[in-house]
Amino acid sequence: MDFTWETTSEINKALADRVKEIRKRRGYTQKELAQRCNVSYGSLKLFEQTGDISLKSLTKIATELGVVNEIKNLFTKVPYKDISEIK
Repeated sequence: MDFTWETTSEINKALADRVKEIRKRRGYTQKELAQRCNVSYGSLKLFEQTGDISLKSLTKIATELGVVNEIKNLFTKVPYKDISEIK
């Protein structure tokens, strides 16, 4: 069992910070990215500030930034907890 000492809010905010860094590397302002991926500017701004966003909007953002495979690969290599899960 994995243990984490971070709250869900802290994990979400760290994810938002990584997405924000990618946005900046790609040379987009918040408004430009929001328009390009059809996500409201308010949603993108709130996401970058708090980490709160819908999965659909996050997927749109990731697609526009060229990192959608990062989302597509979530939970693809989850190890079994014990032998009973294999049955």
